[in-house]
Amino acid sequence: MQIQEKPKFNSVFEWIGGEANIKAMVERFYDLMDIEPVYQELRAAHGTDLSNGRERLFWFLCGWMGGPQHYTERFGHPMLRARHMPFSIGIAERDQWLACMNQAMLETGVDLELQKRLGESFFQTADWMRNKGVPS
Repeated sequence: MQIQEKPKFNSVFEWIGGEANIKAMVERFYDLMDIEPVYQELRAAHGTDLSNGRERLFWFLCGWMGGPQHYTERFGHPMLRARHMPFSIGIAERDQWLACMNQAMLETGVDLELQKRLGESFFQTADWMRNKGVPS
């Protein structure tokens, strides 16, 4: 008989530490985007006011990580690709989004193993969002 070890956490939401830690990560992500010159293309794509983006990303990530479904309760299915189609997203924007999120995760103390797992998922999603320079 093989005894399986119980997972350390029931969800990514629990692993990251809940809403407060997701909020801190999202806040740092948008702060970095706003102040770091290496993220200028990413920042330019977000318009003058970042408050809407901060709120929506926080709501989305809570649900996506297995916590409260704040985003879907307000807007329905996220339809990420469709909602991002109006924005020009190429490799530079994808890579800046990923680098900014990686920096935000690191600076807000997200567990290193969780950073790795989230980074892989974020890459798949961010790459799927590209709509510029994609072969037809």
